[in-house]
Amino acid sequence: MVTQAVVPSRSTHPRRVQSADATRRALERSLLYSEELDIDLGKQSDSAYFRWFLASLLFGSRISETTAKNTYRSFVSHGLTNPEKILQVGWDFLVYPVMREGGYVRYDGRKSTQILRDCEMLISDYGGRLSRLHDSARDPCDLEQRLLTFYGVGPVTTNIFLRELRPFWAKADPDPLPAVERLAKRLSIDFNRYRRKSVVFARVEAGLIRRRRELAARQAASGGRGPSRRSREQRALPLGSENKERR
Repeated sequence: MVTQAVVPSRSTHPRRVQSADATRRALERSLLYSEELDIDLGKQSDSAYFRWFLASLLFGSRISETTAKNTYRSFVSHGLTNPEKILQVGWDFLVYPVMREGGYVRYDGRKSTQILRDCEMLISDYGGRLSRLHDSARDPCDLEQRLLTFYGVGPVTTNIFLRELRPFWAKADPDPLPAVERLAKRLSIDFNRYRRKSVVFARVEAGLIRRRRELAARQAASGGRGPSRRSREQRALPLGSENKERR
């Protein structure tokens, strides 16, 4: 009688398991996007919340991550880190020099209009305090709906803003974007092993978003075809983008 050797399945191959574990550990150490911009949401201050809101408005546009970051830093360099100061300088100053210094050219006028209108609404409805917006919401769903009432803010921008606030806002609990969930599954990352309101969960999510951008860049460099689905979050590099620039 001939005994056949047992060949381990692909799903249980030691090298694959080790690779998945290494990927998971790397993702758990990922830098948050807010941290990359020197925004400390852990301080739980309205100043930090507004700066992250401003960054989220920029990240939610159809521009590159680099342009969004540079434009945010341009706002900071000009001292425009609260809604009152932004309204004081007005549209012309936002378009030039702020937007131009950040490399934000194609949609600079539209984005300047959006930011001004959202600052006006934040002041008129919530006294300029995003913490008051959170406190006014009944639950996570109502919080998301309140953000969606801001001019030019859609589901992706709302997701960007709230996902790194999960550990600090009781009512911030958006679902990961579908593209992020697909990549997690592809990399054998089990979201269920993490407490969703933890900073580690937010780090894994941020790391997956960066990993997705890297994969897209490699695919483009090799001349490969892009993904067949062309949803909003798939077109983004890397955070997501809103199709609606106006309402």
